[in-house]
Amino acid sequence: MTPVDLPSNNHAPRPPGARVDTLVLHHTAQPLDISLELLRFGAVSAHYVVDTNGDIYRLVDEARVAWHAGLSWWRTVRGLNTTSIGIEIVNLDGNRHPYSEAQRAAVTGLSREIVARHPAIAPRNVVGHADIAPRRKDDPGSLFFWRDLAAAGVGLWSEVAAASELPDAQIVQDLLRRFGYPPPHRYGLRDGRFVYLDAAGEAGATDIVTVSLADIVIAFQRHYRPDRVDGVADAQTVARLRDLLRQAGDADG
Repeated sequence: MTPVDLPSNNHAPRPPGARVDTLVLHHTAQPLDISLELLRFGAVSAHYVVDTNGDIYRLVDEARVAWHAGLSWWRTVRGLNTTSIGIEIVNLDGNRHPYSEAQRAAVTGLSREIVARHPAIAPRNVVGHADIAPRRKDDPGSLFFWRDLAAAGVGLWSEVAAASELPDAQIVQDLLRRFGYPPPHRYGLRDGRFVYLDAAGEAGATDIVTVSLADIVIAFQRHYRPDRVDGVADAQTVARLRDLLRQAGDADG
């Protein structure tokens, strides 16, 4: 489907040498009209918006930075706007409301095209906002169609059987970190912006939030084990994580 161009005011050049290596999926948490207003004329933006009927709106050219990821961390990168493409999908809450068939088809087709245009987007780097901002964000939610998207060649999925082994918390943290998830950390508001506090300290920061290992496990489960989103790294959750590492080419996964 050909996108309808509705340019946003909010974009910037990508830094010299930056390459797109991450695709981030979101839900809007607002109806289409409010979402377009915010993403075009507010303080944020995204490259694309997909409506409930499957219509696609292009707000920012893929060659430019859109402001959709915010405070974010995946693999070795903090602040993913400069290296990512963001798709906002109209849904009030993807943890409560399913995505329409028209949306599923449109997002799948659009994502396939994006990944083809940007070969640096490895399957493990097709993520939800919750993956790159645990606890702070929970979209696109546990009802998102990750399995079907992976079956179409975009992203990863696993339904491997549970293993008998149940590693300790440090091993689980290390496995999650190797896959891409951030480690436990803290963030807060400084000068009106969210910032990570692990290196910068707490001076001048307010509304400080601690992101625990359980919060990061919840983010993983929303994506890869949506039938159990409780922050407990049980044998099934860990088995899927190891299998995903194997699929991603991690020989020790």
